[in-house]
Amino acid sequence: MRFFKDLMTKIFKKNNDQPWLDYYSREDRSIKFTTKSIYEYLVERVGEDKDFIALNYFGRKFSFNEFFDNINICARALRSYGVKEGDVVTICLPNMPEAIYTFYACNKIGAIADMVHPLSSPEQVRYYLKESKSRFLLLVDFDYEKISPILTDTLVYKTILVSPKGSMPIGLNIGYTLTRSIMMKKPKFSDRDFMSWKEFMARGISYTKKFDIKVNKDDVAVILHSGGTTGTPKGIMISNYSFNAIAMQASINVIDVKPKDKILTILPIFHGFGLAICIHTPLCLKVETILMPEYDANRFYKIWKNDKPNAILGVPTLWEAMMNNKKLDNVNMSQLKYIVSGGDYLTIPNEIKINEFLHKHGAHINITKGYGMTESVAATAYTFPGTNEPGSIGIPMVGNSFQICDIDTGEPLKIGEEGEICVNGPTLMVGYLNNPKETKNVLRKHKDGKIWLHTGDIGYISSNGIVYYTQRLKRMIVVSGFNVYPSMIEEILESHPAVKKSCVIGIPHPYKMHVPKAFLLLNDGYSDSPKLKKELKELCKEKLAVYSVPKEFEVRDSFPKTLMNKVDFKKLEEEEKNKREKNK
Repeated sequence: MRFFKDLMTKIFKKNNDQPWLDYYSREDRSIKFTTKSIYEYLVERVGEDKDFIALNYFGRKFSFNEFFDNINICARALRSYGVKEGDVVTICLPNMPEAIYTFYACNKIGAIADMVHPLSSPEQVRYYLKESKSRFLLLVDFDYEKISPILTDTLVYKTILVSPKGSMPIGLNIGYTLTRSIMMKKPKFSDRDFMSWKEFMARGISYTKKFDIKVNKDDVAVILHSGGTTGTPKGIMISNYSFNAIAMQASINVIDVKPKDKILTILPIFHGFGLAICIHTPLCLKVETILMPEYDANRFYKIWKNDKPNAILGVPTLWEAMMNNKKLDNVNMSQLKYIVSGGDYLTIPNEIKINEFLHKHGAHINITKGYGMTESVAATAYTFPGTNEPGSIGIPMVGNSFQICDIDTGEPLKIGEEGEICVNGPTLMVGYLNNPKETKNVLRKHKDGKIWLHTGDIGYISSNGIVYYTQRLKRMIVVSGFNVYPSMIEEILESHPAVKKSCVIGIPHPYKMHVPKAFLLLNDGYSDSPKLKKELKELCKEKLAVYSVPKEFEVRDSFPKTLMNKVDFKKLEEEEKNKREKNK
């Protein structure tokens, strides 16, 4: 079907300045993005088909009828506790139904959903809560002991503790209780700052006051967290309009997805890719969304065997784990319509390996790739048949434009020339929370009068409109699809009295792609020892998310320097690469 659309478009129109448009039909290019709220758009898209399955959680299935009922109860519960338009509600939960209900409930009442990684350190959670002035928190129960001590230093007045077992089938619920839940530290019965999800929802059932909220398209709906282009923590504000736009764009690119198809959602909801592309988009397409809170080889196998998903999206580390999962050896994947890689660059050798794996398992497709960043919700470019060149990141999604700009001058370059990838389109963020300076640095008005997102990535556009990524302009390490910023790790390491100077780089890892390695210069009176390295690792665990903790520590006598007398981290990367190749 797409082949004929592409053919007719190419016959009747040729876009020399934006050659990617030739891959879209006239109808695609004339798309009008909705002005409804996120919740309203979902209701509109589902329509009367409320008997369809919305969520599948460990085999327990929830119809859209149940799904919307739970959203409405959750919305009333939030209102009963005084949450109003513009208030921030922090959702620190893994992929579970309660997190999805709360996200849409917040939007229904005009509140802002602040999405936080459950594995964040207490220091990070404190920062996020204070930065957003959040007053209401939904927290996964196994984080209570870790997070509760820092809440007195925030504005949070009510915390809802949510257990992953709550929506599980009864057998798994009991198993989780016996193996994990029973040993968890819990708040005292008299501590009314905390309550369970069950108590919270009961409050919503009994709340009968009516409320009529008008949510505007430009209102901030979601706060996602990233280091931006500098590596310092930032809240990224996303509007209703931008969040819905990405779902509408994606629905055009996955034209073969039909209602009642199934998607395996393992990408986390606190990530734009997971929340927008793996939750909101499939639900708007009436696709059964199979939630997987964390990767587990046995559960992953059972989902492939029993549920037979038609689509799965993930980061390159997931494909490594999939190919190494021996349980999948005899699984037939012929039902697959889409397998999409994003979050990190997929190398050509890995792309070839994955395609061989798919074909060996009966799939009739190749892996496709997406490119984007949180500042544009999730994806800005995508590959599909006709654009899925090895090593490419696809073409701009409908409504988006790309410019390749000179790194120094910011001037647009010609097709085929390499420079910084800049993006314009409907999915751009509102800005960084409480940080107008960095917002202005990243969202820049060009001579054409349009606002362009400067991604900090280097690439080029080929003559046929396909975009290629070549390297990062910014200094950043991607670990299992998560952005890790060396400057943050270095700051923490240098807070230890033994560390005079540190430099963190990324080193190869068999399935995480890269992990941080810390090089250290020590102060006088300290020497290299296993005890010191253990102390530094524990310090990092206390202050950082688990994926940011350095895998290795190496003490050196000196660091290589640039001509400007700065630590030459590129030289360290080169030395590390040479050393590892020699040791192979």
